Amino acid sequence: MSAAAPVAPGVAGLQPVILGADIGVYALARAFHEEYGVRSVVVSGAALGPVAHSRILDNVLVADGHDPRQLVDALLRVAAEHAGARLVLLANSDWLVRVVVQHRAELEPHYVVPFLGEELMDRLSDKATFAEVATELGIAVPRTIVQDFALADDPAWAPVPVDVGYPLIAKAASSADYQDVEFAGKKKVFEIRTPDELTALWASLRGAGFRGRFVVQELVPGDDTQMRSITAYVDSAGVITLLCSAHVLLEEHTPSGLGNPAAMVVTREDDMLEQARTFLRGVGYVGFANFDVKVDPRDGSFRFFEVNPRIGRNNYYVTAAGANVARFLVEDRVLDHRLEPVVVDTEVLYSILPHRLLLGYVLDPALAARVRGLIRDRKVAHPLRYAKDAGPRRLWYALAASVNQVRKFRRYYPKVTGTGF
Repeated sequence: MSAAAPVAPGVAGLQPVILGADIGVYALARAFHEEYGVRSVVVSGAALGPVAHSRILDNVLVADGHDPRQLVDALLRVAAEHAGARLVLLANSDWLVRVVVQHRAELEPHYVVPFLGEELMDRLSDKATFAEVATELGIAVPRTIVQDFALADDPAWAPVPVDVGYPLIAKAASSADYQDVEFAGKKKVFEIRTPDELTALWASLRGAGFRGRFVVQELVPGDDTQMRSITAYVDSAGVITLLCSAHVLLEEHTPSGLGNPAAMVVTREDDMLEQARTFLRGVGYVGFANFDVKVDPRDGSFRFFEVNPRIGRNNYYVTAAGANVARFLVEDRVLDHRLEPVVVDTEVLYSILPHRLLLGYVLDPALAARVRGLIRDRKVAHPLRYAKDAGPRRLWYALAASVNQVRKFRRYYPKVTGTGF
């Protein structure tokens, strides 16, 4: 890292509270446990595998994890039960962040709420608006057309024409608006190959009652290895104290998880990080941010796809590389300490996949050799494999999850043609 980060002492009364139950939530609980030795409280609708049977967290369940009122009431009960503690509230999906921000007035008397204000959050988490803002700041984005369904109840409504070449990408401008919409063939991201496919998608969305915005974007060529991830933290004084980038090796390819990185190598790419700095400073950002970027093989430029107004699902790659994400938040918002900015440059392989499966998809010989070297040097991190939380049922779940990854890739992305391990 570009600046030394001394080991933080314990923080009296610190109590992390995290909404959700996915692998990213567990990674956050693990980060707090590694850095401060504290157990987190996780509030969710179910004790899903990533957080089940854990020794480093307590899971508070609500009857309906999709009901904002139930979640907020549960958070208020947790606050009452931990009166006097220094409560820090985090969430790890866009819609849960929105729940917190919309109920900030109720929650902030009890919690540190380290998220953007609602107006700026709505602007930046909308992919269409993000593209406009990034372009104004001189940051390259894919060509984007917006399809607004707000008036789709009107029989005279018709989609706007799309003149982006096929194949193209279509996705919800705001994932929070898309969260509860259901229709046959629903995906997180659609790769549309023909005008007829696009027409069918518009009809499905309209019929399902979706009244938000969808974006159509040019398909930037290249496989998963062209993708990059950036995690940043901007402190309450507006100083960017953390920047970490990773070279994606393989993404998930299930309909609900498409685009989530499954394996990455932490790699410092200064030109890309400088563009992230420009964006964060230009919009007056505070808190965690997670950018999705793709290297355009046609000219080598970085195309910024979106910024998530939260820490990413795969945030453990940052902690594994030596920059524990919990520390940047706690030093800033709990201890009111100013940290020297850190740019991470420790190379680590973050992966939730079996090594053989991963290497079957890494077709570039130099990149595959780099991955093998990290594996042999044991510079590998899996968020669920934590020695201090390694009970039999945890170990069994981690093994079962790896086997399930093999099944999912065989079903949804059966293109294993690499050299193996």
